[in-house]
Amino acid sequence: MKYSIFKRGFDFLFSLIFLIILLPFFLIISLMIITTDGFPIFYNQKRVGKDQKIFKILKFRTMKKNAETQGKLTIGEKDPRITKIGYFLRKYKIDELPQLWNILKGDMSFIGPRPEVPEYVAMYNDQQKEVLSVRPGLSDYASLRYINENEILSHYPSPDDAYINILLPQKIKLSKKYIAEMSLKTDFEITIKTIKKILNNV
Repeated sequence: MKYSIFKRGFDFLFSLIFLIILLPFFLIISLMIITTDGFPIFYNQKRVGKDQKIFKILKFRTMKKNAETQGKLTIGEKDPRITKIGYFLRKYKIDELPQLWNILKGDMSFIGPRPEVPEYVAMYNDQQKEVLSVRPGLSDYASLRYINENEILSHYPSPDDAYINILLPQKIKLSKKYIAEMSLKTDFEITIKTIKKILNNV
């Protein structure tokens, strides 16, 4: 309980600091999106958070308009629905940075299970719903293991079935492992490993 309070205070303070520092960078990215593919700049999607609360996750838009009507999963590195600037933003996880706003509001944390869409959460059994007992985050053990999730799914004849029946159960298992081990030390280690993973793409 004490760590949860500390974690929320840390999330609020550092998300605010990063949002202020990154504002000029956000403006540059926004202009790049507008000049290459027009509006909107941001993409909102319903996700399930702590205690099954629905919230809208915020990302820089990386896909063509109305792309979600062709499926929620992004398959492979060359999904034709991804915009030119979108490839760059996704490769370096820049599209995820607006989620600092979700962290500031309390929808998310820096470290925690990645939030899923309601359609997939509806398939969870009672044990799997344990991942909804904490705030979702930008990264956790599952995010590290499946950082190239889109590429993995591209090798299956039915990516949606593969995600539901293979990847999703494994991701939930890893997210439950994070919850069991949640501590300042664990969060610090995951943060460092996440940064290293991203820098390896540079």
